[in-house]
Amino acid sequence: MQLEARKYLFDIKQAADLIAAFSGGKSFADYEQDAMLRSAIERQFEIVGEAVSQLARLDPVLAGRLTEYRRIIAFRNILIHAYATIDDRIVWGVIEGQLPQLRREVDTLLGRDAG
Repeated sequence: MQLEARKYLFDIKQAADLIAAFSGGKSFADYEQDAMLRSAIERQFEIVGEAVSQLARLDPVLAGRLTEYRRIIAFRNILIHAYATIDDRIVWGVIEGQLPQLRREVDTLLGRDAG
């Protein structure tokens, strides 16, 4: 694996781990009511999406090993460009539904245990 590709995977891992840490022990109501929490989580999702986008340019085959990598990039674009229409329920749903799988896949690609 190219060093630059590994760097993007590490960036994805770091941002995804921060999202998990920020949201750990929180409810959707907590998320909805805390502007700083929402901002922090959205920023980390932007980093995830940008790193996936750069990875896809550098190594499309490797990026393709991330489930729905195109949707991750599209999600980033919505957060960046359509910020006024962000639905908190969708962001929270991604945290609960897709984030754990992304974290496992990145750990696998980096050669670490997902456990």
